[in-house]
Amino acid sequence: MRQRKKLTYTQKACLSKAGKMMYRTAMLHPGARVGIAVSGGVDSFLLLQIMLLHRIRLPFSVQLMAIHINPGFDSKNHLPLRKWLRENGVAGHLELCDMGPRAHSQENRKRSPCFFCSWRRRKRLFKLVKHYNLTHIALGHNADDLVQNFFLNLAYSGRVEGMFGKESFFGGEFQLIRPLLLLQKKQIRKAVREWELPIWENPCPSKDSTKRSEVSRWLEELSGGDRRIGKNIYSALTRWQMEQDQGSRSDPS
Repeated sequence: MRQRKKLTYTQKACLSKAGKMMYRTAMLHPGARVGIAVSGGVDSFLLLQIMLLHRIRLPFSVQLMAIHINPGFDSKNHLPLRKWLRENGVAGHLELCDMGPRAHSQENRKRSPCFFCSWRRRKRLFKLVKHYNLTHIALGHNADDLVQNFFLNLAYSGRVEGMFGKESFFGGEFQLIRPLLLLQKKQIRKAVREWELPIWENPCPSKDSTKRSEVSRWLEELSGGDRRIGKNIYSALTRWQMEQDQGSRSDPS
């Protein structure tokens, strides 16, 4: 990797919190083959950087590769990722699809664009897991996502549930892991700027009109400028999630 500078306070904090999450939930094991889902946004790109640095620190060997599925709004916006992977010696699978435009077309009249696109991308990810014989898929969900997901489940599904740090799929064929689940978005954005990661703008026309974005705005209104409220919500839910997360969650599919 090119990055050999002394780490900043924020970079160290991100590494520490991700390491804490990985250690407490026993995310990795010797010989793990980890696919890192990289969208090009701040969360997934920081996840890629964090995983590369943690690989050096681990007492055992793991293999990493980046997986990017371009939804098709801009056929070239993933080129900075390709360049970064080449410069840092990271294997990658980058492919272009048409899921995004199809999600906003007449083909998809019954479901939301986000459901159409995310469901198909997730299905493709699972196929790539088998193709590359991966043991793990790493996703960049953070503490903000955990909080939003908690309230989404509560309001729309009637469930008290957050986001697990590690989940087992298809009878243990592979693990889905979320190493950034203790990191807040503001930390991630600052660390990304400090590492000068080549983030690109999300071109999806529905990016600001999702249920998740609505919950995010509601939480901002709830805080009303009082930072203590937001901090208390984050702290309570991250502690609760760590208690709930026993290291695995079986998927019946």
